Amino acid sequence: MQEKTYSVTQAGPLLPFLLEQIRGQSRNNVKSLLTRGQVQVDGVTVTRHDHPLEPGQVVVIRPQGSREAKAPFPVLYEDQRLLVIEKPAGLLSMASDREKVRTAYRMATDYVRRSQSKGRLFIVHRLDRDTSGVLLFAKDEQTKRAYQDRWDTLVSRRGYLAVVEGRPPRETDTIRTLLRENAAHKVYSVRSGGKEAITHYTTLSAGTEYTLLEVDIRTGRKNQIRAHLSELGCPVAGDQDYGAATDPLGRLCLHAHELALTDPFTGEQRLFRAAAPKGFRSLAR
Repeated sequence: MQEKTYSVTQAGPLLPFLLEQIRGQSRNNVKSLLTRGQVQVDGVTVTRHDHPLEPGQVVVIRPQGSREAKAPFPVLYEDQRLLVIEKPAGLLSMASDREKVRTAYRMATDYVRRSQSKGRLFIVHRLDRDTSGVLLFAKDEQTKRAYQDRWDTLVSRRGYLAVVEGRPPRETDTIRTLLRENAAHKVYSVRSGGKEAITHYTTLSAGTEYTLLEVDIRTGRKNQIRAHLSELGCPVAGDQDYGAATDPLGRLCLHAHELALTDPFTGEQRLFRAAAPKGFRSLAR
C-alpha cells in the first residue's frame, strides 16, 4: 500500500470519512488502519474512530510498517495545537548563552518536523534545567499567545512532587514571602523589595531521612520551591545550591507532575500528568 492523502471538505468523525474515501475495503480493515497507527491528521497519528475532522485538514494513510517519528522523551499529549512532553531532569527548556542545541525545545521541534517538514513549536512556559516533568509547547503562534496572555487565569494548578531532606514542622502549610535574586543568581526571601511567591505543600509520606511532598505553587517565581523549602529547613534532595547535604538519586528531586488548565479556545478543562520518577516514593518510606 502506498501513502495516500485526502483533504477534508466537511466536518465529521474520522471513521465515516475513511470509509467514504477508501472504497473496496471492509469496515474492520479500515478500523485496523487506525489501530495500527497508520492514520495521521495534519501530521499527528490518530487512533480514535470518532476523532473530529474540520474542513481544510489533511488525512494521510501511511503504509504498514512505515517508520513513525519517535520523540527522545515521553509525549504526554499531542494534537493539532499542542505538544505536551515529560522533560527529563538536566535538560534546558530553551536555549541559553551556553547551550543552544541540547534543549527540550530543539529536540521537540526535531520530533515534530520528522512528521511535518514545516512544523513549528512555540514555548509557552518553562521548567528549570534540573526539574523534570510536564512541559507544554504550542504548534502555532495564535495558540502560544492565547495561553501566555491569560496564563495566570487559565492555569488552575501547577503541581510538583518534591523529595526533601528531613521533615517539615507541619504536615501541610502555605509559605508566602517576597523573593529576590542576588548577583550569583540565587533566590532568597526578603522583607521588602522582592516579588511575592506563594507555595503550598502537603506531606504525602515520610521516612527516616526524607519526606515526599505534594507542592502546589500559586506564583511562578524562579527557583521558588527550592528557595522556600530550603528556608523551611528541608532543602530538596540533590539541591546543593540551596543547602542539600545529600544526592540520593543523582539529580534534583523535584518533578512537575500535574498541569491543570482551561483550553482558551473551547473552555475545556485539561489535566496533564507525568508519573513520579523512579525512586521518589521509595526514599520517603
